[in-house]
Formats: sequence, structure tokens, C-alpha cells
Amino acid sequence: MGRSIDDDGIAAGDVTRQDTLVSEKQHDDFEKDVEPAHTTGGTGNGLSTHIDESVAARIAANVDDFMTLVNEANEANERERDMTLRHAFKVYPKAIGWSMLLSSCLIMEGYQTAVVGSYLAYPAFTSRFGKLAPNGDYVIPASWQNGISGATNVGEIIGLQIAGFVSQRYGYRWTILSALIAVTGFIFFPFFAGNLTVFLVGELFQGMAWGVFQTMTTAYAAEVIPIPLRHYLTSYVNLCWIIGQFISSGVLVGLQSRQDVWAYKIPFAIQWVWPIPIAIGTYFAPESPWWCIQYDDKAGAEKSLKRLARSSGYTQREADATMALMIYTNEMEKQTSEGTSYRDCFKGVNLRRTEIVCMTWLAQTLSGTALGGLATFFYEQAGISDSDSFKLNWGKDAINFVGTVTSWFVLQKVGRKTLMFSGMSAIFVFLLIIGFLGIPSHTSTASAWAAGTLVILLSATANFSIGPVVYTIVSEIPSTRLRAKSIILARNAYNAINIAFVNVVSYRQLSPDEWNWGLKSGFFWAGINIIFTTYIFFRLPETKGRTYAELDILFENKVPARKFASTKIDTLIAGTEGAQKRQAEGIVHE
Repeated sequence: MGRSIDDDGIAAGDVTRQDTLVSEKQHDDFEKDVEPAHTTGGTGNGLSTHIDESVAARIAANVDDFMTLVNEANEANERERDMTLRHAFKVYPKAIGWSMLLSSCLIMEGYQTAVVGSYLAYPAFTSRFGKLAPNGDYVIPASWQNGISGATNVGEIIGLQIAGFVSQRYGYRWTILSALIAVTGFIFFPFFAGNLTVFLVGELFQGMAWGVFQTMTTAYAAEVIPIPLRHYLTSYVNLCWIIGQFISSGVLVGLQSRQDVWAYKIPFAIQWVWPIPIAIGTYFAPESPWWCIQYDDKAGAEKSLKRLARSSGYTQREADATMALMIYTNEMEKQTSEGTSYRDCFKGVNLRRTEIVCMTWLAQTLSGTALGGLATFFYEQAGISDSDSFKLNWGKDAINFVGTVTSWFVLQKVGRKTLMFSGMSAIFVFLLIIGFLGIPSHTSTASAWAAGTLVILLSATANFSIGPVVYTIVSEIPSTRLRAKSIILARNAYNAINIAFVNVVSYRQLSPDEWNWGLKSGFFWAGINIIFTTYIFFRLPETKGRTYAELDILFENKVPARKFASTKIDTLIAGTEGAQKRQAEGIVHE
């Protein structure tokens, strides 16, 4: 069925546009009306935009049959955009399984980080490595707390950079597989540590593996899953963190009564359970078809596409159309930004995309979740007993699990930006209440339990909103050619701010032999939270329901963040008519 050119926001009048070649008059009107603006008013239903004609012309000059490529790409784009959740589950169960398998690497990281964070208040560990504080308890000095956490973050930064270079050459699978092999050996460091120095070195090395997992699993999930499933599998990365934390809390509660070295050695030994089975699964997993397209391995891309879908529900025509969409998107990005280096993340339209992913991940760690991340330590400093604090922490992880699963259904309805903004706003309120509870000079048992409950609510809110949705946002905002490197830059910004600021401040705020701010720390984090909440309101675009080709067009045309959701891209053909005509004429003249 034909569409009016006016409906597509390209030209005025009641002219019917066919999806192939246009007449000479239509072409002249098109040339006249699209320059210089590429985002125009539609028919009362909001803005409409399309690919820049000059970009389309350069793509046409770079491919043999531009008309077929565009029409097949548009077919795949519309099929994916209109795909129902039920159909996606029916056709792509294998893609779901492979993505979940590789993302399970983050269970190890969630487990390890939770173990180390809880050890700061774990009796067997503090009595072995801590020193006597003024209140009579053994505590790990704040300098060592900062050093251990900082070593993990430094290791992650190194690992992230390694992942960027290795994945560019060998792909996501082999990069993850190498990290799994390496982490199996790195676990020996904390297990046999006789002092905090060896323990710190072990955290540094393990952090390198975590850095690889953080980037590759998120990028892989974003590239093997269709639109209806994308937010489920990218935010599943956050769920893997929580699963690891939940297992860690259960193990620590079960071993808390032990006073010997095995009380903290056994939790480390348990980490050897995961790497081998995950490594075997990773070896047999298909490579990302987008990675294959980027490095001109079209046969590999098609093979991966067919391995990710059920053969009974995925025809050769659909595979060809999906290949065309990936090639078209890749060519479009090559024409706007040829390179794939870190420097290219800061050039042209990619600068805006890099800014958004970095600021979004910074918002997550600077929102005030640092208090929830130190839950066990916080509970004890607030006056709650060791036994109660570890049980509360375990309960918190269970609530976080439910929160992340619930976010999947909310994301489908409200979108990424709304959930991110609402979560930040709710956390701001909780932080203010926690701060006010700290105003009395004496912390009663009732106020300590109230603070503990608020920390649980804060953590649950974060894992219902800003925790999972960040992984979806940072995987959707970058271009496909720079996705892995953009995620690396964003995560390294996250790690760097943790090293230089969050770890230093948060431990000293709560440590009795340092600043000892206690509950009043809530005021500090509330002030930082409101800055990032404001940024999200004005700068974060809504990406719900968009294919990667559509996101490229929106960013290239500099559509404001507030208009992302309402701007229409009816077809990928719009804006390419002139390039199609010129290529066809060139073929005829030959």
C-alpha cells in the first residue's frame, strides 16, 4: 500500500510514494524540500525524520544493488519493530539461552564483590586482618578498605581496555573465554592470602577478568536479541549480579558461626564452581552477527543468525532481510563515522552518544546506592547486631531479585528514561529521610532498624530501576560499530569515579575511626543525586522500541532528547529515493 510523502515528512502534497523508484518530479520536490532540514512536521502526529540523502548517496556508491539492500533492510526493520513478545520467544529461544549463558559470568562478579564488601564486617575476616577500633571492635582500616576496592576497580579498568582490543581482533566469544580461564587462576590469590597485601593483589587480578565480563556480556546480549527481548536480556546482566550477591549472602550467613580461617576461605573456594561450565558453553556459542558484519564476515554473520533462531520459524528470506538490515546499518555508520577507535567515540554525533552512556553509568554509582552497597557494614555501624545485619543483607538481595524481574514488565510499558528518572527521584527521597534520622546525637535501636529498612528500600528501588535499566541504555545508545568501546568508556568512567571518589568517601563516612557521619551521609548523597537526576531529565533520550538503524538516524539528525519518543521514522526507504534513482540510471547508461 502506498504512503503519502507528506506523511513521511519529506514533501507536501497528496502524492503517493512507491517503495521503489520515484518519478523525476517527485525527485525534484524531494531535493528541494529536505535541504537543509531532515526533521520536519508530519500530519499532526508529531515530527518525522529520515536518513540524510547525502549519506544515502554515499552508501549507494559503496554497494552493488542499493535498491534491493534498502528494501530488504526496511522489510527486516519493520518486522523487528512490529514483532510481538510471544513471537520473539517462539523464534529466538536459542538466542535467549546463549545470551543468558554468557551473562552468567556476572554471577561470579556479583558474588565476589559481595563477599569482599561483606568481609569488611565479617567477624572471622576482621579478627584475622583487622585492627582494634576505639569502640572495641576489630575493623579493617579505611585505607585498606579503599585500597582493596580501588584495586578491584583498577583491575576492571585494565580488563576493560584489554577487552576492547582483544574483542576487536578475535570477537566476543574468545575474549570472554580467555577471561574465564584467567579468573580460574586468579582465585588462588585471595584463597591463600596471608595478609591484606596479597589479598589486594588478588582483587586487582580478578578485577581484570570482571572488566572483560562487564563489557562483552552486555554487548553480546544487545547484538543477538531482537527488540521485544532486548531489555529483558540486557537488564538480565544486573540480575546476574544480584544472583551472585544472594548466593554470597547465603554462604556468609551459613558460615558466620565459624571462627577459623575456613569461614572466609570457603566462600572464595566456591568461586571455582562457575568458570569451567560457563567456558564450555561459551566455546560452543555463536559469535555476534553484528561483529561479523563489522569485520566483513558475511558468511559468519548468516551462520550466527541461523544458530540464534529456530529453523522452523526463521526462513531464508528473513535471514537475507536481516543481513541486509545489518549491512545497511553498518554502511550508514561508516559514512557518518568511518573509524572504530576510542577516538572516534568523541567525534561528531558519537560524542553525544558517548556522553549519554558515561553520564548514565555515573548516575548509577553516584545516585546514593553506595549506602546500599555497604549494607552489612552500615547495619552494624548503625547499631544492628552481626547476626541481624547479615540476615537483613540476605533478605535485601532477595528483594533486589524481585525488583529486577519486576522492572522487565515496567520497562515494556514506560520505557527507559521514565524508569531511570523515577528511580533516581525515589532514591533522592530515601536519602533525605536517612539523613534526617541521623540528626539526633544518639542512634536508638528503633532508628537503626528504620535506617536499615530504608537502605533495603533504597537498594530495592535501585535494582527495580537504575540498576537494570542502565545496562539497557548503555547497550542501545552507542552505534553498532562503537558499541563495545562506548560501553568500555562508560564503565571505566564508573570505575574511575569509584576509585577517586565513591570508595574514598563512603567508607570514611561510615567508619567509626574516620569521619563517622553515620546516617547523616544520606544528605551528602542526596545532593549529588539531584544533579544527575536533572541531567537525566534533560539529556537522556527514550530508546524503547527503536531498531539500531532508527537510532542512528535520530542521532545523526540531532533530534532533541525530549522528542526521541515522538519522532516517527515510517520507513528506512524515506530519504533514499534519489540515491536509488541515480544508481538505477547509472546501471541503465552502462
